[in-house]
Amino acid sequence: MKLPSVLAERIADGLHFRHEQKTIVAVVQDVESKEVLMVGHMNREALIRTLTTGYLHLWSTSRRRLWLKGETSGNYQLVVDLRVDCDGDAVLIFVRPQGPICHTGNRSCFYRDLGILQV
Repeated sequence: MKLPSVLAERIADGLHFRHEQKTIVAVVQDVESKEVLMVGHMNREALIRTLTTGYLHLWSTSRRRLWLKGETSGNYQLVVDLRVDCDGDAVLIFVRPQGPICHTGNRSCFYRDLGILQV
């Protein structure tokens, strides 16, 4: 999925970037398995780069910088589709993973069950 920058900017203009860092929630889902792979944040620039390049870009709230998912691991996430929620403050991004999405090497960031929380 690659959109012209004019259209990507128009889409960004319609969203409600909130909180201190002016971000929206980004839920990332595998387009084929429908498995939720991760949840992150996007600022306006991350959204526009995602829409215009076809690769998932996110905003790191801890490092306060834009990053291309897979830039160090090589596990890029190819964007197939993107949906906006009813409030315009969250997006659902369908990707075709080019490897594990989690920094731990797991396919999904949601690999832990509640058993790990028991004391």
